[in-house]
Amino acid sequence: MTVEQNVLQPGGAAKHQQTFLNQLREITGINDIQVLQQALKDSNGNLELAVAFLTAKNAKVPQLEEATYYQTALPGNDRYISVGSQADTNVIDLTGDDKDDLQRAIALSLEESNRAFRETGITDEEQAISRVLEASIAENKASLKRTHPEVWSDSPNPYDRKRQDNCPVGLKNVGNTCWFSAVIQSLFNLLEFRRLVLNFNPPANAQDLPRNQKEHRNLPFMRELRYLFALLVGSKRKYVDPSRAVEILKDAFKSNDSQQQDVSEFTHKLLDWLEDAFQIKAEEERDGEKPKNPMVELFYGRFLAVGVLEGKKFENTEMFGQYPLQVNGFKDLHECLEAAMIEGEIESLHSENSAKSGQEHWFTELPPVLTFELSRFEFNQALGRPEKIHNKLEFPPILYLDRYMHKNREITRIKRDEIKRLKEYLTVLQQRLERYLSYGSGPKRFPLVDVLQYALEFASSKPVCTSPVDDLGASAPASSTLPPQIPPSTIEQQGPSSSDVPSTSPVQRSVIHKPFTQSRIPPDLPMHPAPRHITEEELSVLEGCLHRWRTEVENDTRDLQESISRIHRTIELMYSDKTMVQVPYRLHAVLVHEGQANAGHYWAYIYDHHQNRWMKYNDISVTKSTWEELERDSFGGYRNASAYCLMYINDKEQYLIQEEFNKETGQILVGMDTLPSDLRDYVKEDNKRFEKELEEWDAELAQKAQQEKLLSQIPRAPAPSPAPVQAGEPEYLEQPSRTDISKHLKEDSVQAINKALAEQEDRGPEAIMDTAIKLEYTRLLKLAQEDPPPECDYRLRHAIVYFIQNQAPKKIIERTLLEQFGDHNLSFDERCRNIMKVAQAKLEMIKPDEVNMEEYERWHQDYRHFRETTMFLMVGLEFFQKKSYMEALLYLIYAYQNNKELLSKGPYRGHDEELISHYRRECLLKLNEHAAALFESGDDQEVNNGLIIMNELIVPCLPLLLVDEMEEKDIVAVEDMRNRWCSYLGQEMEPNLQEKLTDFLPKLLDCSTEIKGFNDPPKLPSYSTHELCERYARIMLSLSRTPADGR
Repeated sequence: MTVEQNVLQPGGAAKHQQTFLNQLREITGINDIQVLQQALKDSNGNLELAVAFLTAKNAKVPQLEEATYYQTALPGNDRYISVGSQADTNVIDLTGDDKDDLQRAIALSLEESNRAFRETGITDEEQAISRVLEASIAENKASLKRTHPEVWSDSPNPYDRKRQDNCPVGLKNVGNTCWFSAVIQSLFNLLEFRRLVLNFNPPANAQDLPRNQKEHRNLPFMRELRYLFALLVGSKRKYVDPSRAVEILKDAFKSNDSQQQDVSEFTHKLLDWLEDAFQIKAEEERDGEKPKNPMVELFYGRFLAVGVLEGKKFENTEMFGQYPLQVNGFKDLHECLEAAMIEGEIESLHSENSAKSGQEHWFTELPPVLTFELSRFEFNQALGRPEKIHNKLEFPPILYLDRYMHKNREITRIKRDEIKRLKEYLTVLQQRLERYLSYGSGPKRFPLVDVLQYALEFASSKPVCTSPVDDLGASAPASSTLPPQIPPSTIEQQGPSSSDVPSTSPVQRSVIHKPFTQSRIPPDLPMHPAPRHITEEELSVLEGCLHRWRTEVENDTRDLQESISRIHRTIELMYSDKTMVQVPYRLHAVLVHEGQANAGHYWAYIYDHHQNRWMKYNDISVTKSTWEELERDSFGGYRNASAYCLMYINDKEQYLIQEEFNKETGQILVGMDTLPSDLRDYVKEDNKRFEKELEEWDAELAQKAQQEKLLSQIPRAPAPSPAPVQAGEPEYLEQPSRTDISKHLKEDSVQAINKALAEQEDRGPEAIMDTAIKLEYTRLLKLAQEDPPPECDYRLRHAIVYFIQNQAPKKIIERTLLEQFGDHNLSFDERCRNIMKVAQAKLEMIKPDEVNMEEYERWHQDYRHFRETTMFLMVGLEFFQKKSYMEALLYLIYAYQNNKELLSKGPYRGHDEELISHYRRECLLKLNEHAAALFESGDDQEVNNGLIIMNELIVPCLPLLLVDEMEEKDIVAVEDMRNRWCSYLGQEMEPNLQEKLTDFLPKLLDCSTEIKGFNDPPKLPSYSTHELCERYARIMLSLSRTPADGR
């Protein structure tokens, strides 16, 4: 949409030249307009060939005269500013023997490109977009034919796809179309644009018009766009499928190439098509007047280019759409705009005698919807590939554009001169302050105030009068092995002769201090730095000077800092006076890109002007958001996400976001009431189809329930159990043939009964049972109150330990104990059988209102869930230690998800979340490295295996790591995995590998955090309580012996 059209020459031939120049500047990183113009001219307008010219190693940089840059802006010249003359139509023959292979290939490609254009009338830019659209449709169709099972899959339950209340409707990603969703949602939420599209009627005599390429493309697309907008208004679905609109775009052109589309290019082309469609309608309805195109009125503005070339002034009016801004080297949007509005040296712009050249841009008419394209890509000449700029760039929610308006140019120039003067003075002050803050002449520098303080502390230290060796000797124990100390003077008097004759007598030896080889401290070395000789008078004078100097330095530093702060505030408030805040533009949408230059994912933050809140539109997911989240994802400098396109709207033009009103009742029209009758019928039909899906689902569930009811009524053979099982018993107390839980509880119960019998041998069964229950509860309470090491989790031994730690109701615990002592496994002898009967009798006496059985079942279900989670964790860790990462991953995923659900109910309901998160993350990182190694092998089978690992294991798991923004380590791991694959971009590889990488990367870089349903969890082995506790202890002990980095 970077269309810059001369008002005096509205012809279409030059319409896209400035767009091409902007794209060339962005792709190659070359800012020399002369070089870009010559490359575009030599390539006959072919963008890809122009890039080849500019990036080829042997390409020669075209040399142009300086006048070429400005010739288009001179009065009387009808071309664009900064756009060279039309490319010659004759292709230069480079296919002779004296040309190299690159030149011959370019010449052949130019000839083929021209022939294709003459035959089809389709430009290369349109063909490029066609390739993207075709790839998107192909990806969507291919995804339906996959034979490999996905870890995550869309729920077949239509209720999961049902729109909740009045939540905005999402758009399904039909294969690399996140760019489509981001742009369409941003435009749809402009109510004026929405009304224009919904109320668009195709020309009445469309069938009589010549079926040219534009009409064949634009009118059907407008029809599908109306249908899509209507569904976004009134659909009962959570998200809708835009495939038909994308199909129309794809069918307009034919190509087989594959890449992901760029948002700015698509936005430009989309609005260009809409402009053409509305132009057909406008020309039909005009009554002798020049037709007005609502797309032009809404999205296009004008600026005045004022320049000087070798002393000659010129002015030229231009039309613009999407306004391109460079990001590199700027910290905020105003700095980008200031740089874009001033080109060249303009210090002498107003002088009559000027030999300098430059130009200024001044807005004369701003569009109601102002879109800025942020150029975040530059071409790395060393690596030979484009790279994304991740620098932070701030932008405000309200942008005042008064300083860029032509009517304010005189006052703005004055303010710019004043800001320039202040910044020059600010630089001087900052240099002075730096001398205070980094003082010294060596490589290490320190704040001067600290240097003076250290000098003062040194001067004030008391000199050491006694030898430190004496101090040590006084405190050290006596030793006859220490040689006596000889003063240095004695050593000097002895001379070299003392060392000529060897002697074993310690008295005759001279003591010489040898640094680093002798542990003795030299006798005169002080314990801390201090002056050796200083008088009181010297110290007094020195302390006075240092105190005074330090105070002076502190005052100077403070004055400089305050002056710098005042200048900063003055600059910030320079444009805050009333006359410069009359043109407010409110931020409406931010289109965000995450990834690298060659691949990534797009989503949009859009402001809900009626609810006064930000919404995040990420394909099918539409969620509430905040300005803080927008800042983090859009400003850049955090992860690989940053704003790529900013859409501002005139804050005084309320019609842009104003709801429609019923002309008769004056009430606001909402939902289906805003749709024309034909679209209302279309949406109703689609809603009927969706309601039928819901009814069929309900009928299917009812049929399954009926079948289960019939099956439950069929008599079954009795189970080979020695005694009937009570209906209310939990699963881990049932089915003793499967587990030994009942057996384990039986042993605990028998021990408690024996202790009770020893204490009260003469009492009856009921009294003994009461005592046994108290003894068992006391034992379990003690276990629950202990703080064991990680390998000893007493919750696995007994449900009541789990219940006590999680503060279960007393009635739940009492009934659980009664069921333990009423278990049929206690019928092996007469005494235990009597106690079992008493316990069963008490269970039958419990009234329904005394114990909430639903709550009771919930607690026991949670405990079963806890044991199951423990098994998932244990098996996953065992596989991890065996380096079976593929098997370990699924177990750890389920362990983490189940554990997270348990911990949401209480801190003692589950296991250490950080531990599970660490090993889940490590599994993914190791699998990612393995898959990358397979891809690097180049072998077709191994490459496919590596991509299967990525597509079926890693990519579906990434939303689990991204959903919790507080888990910084998980987010960093995701970035590491993505960067590992993005590092292949630009590397030389086989075409089939490049094609597979291009197809795979958008899936990897998709930032959607919507978690889809699990398939069936992996099967768990059957463990007895004793086996479970033993294996859990073994694996946890082995982890404690193995360092876990980052945990």
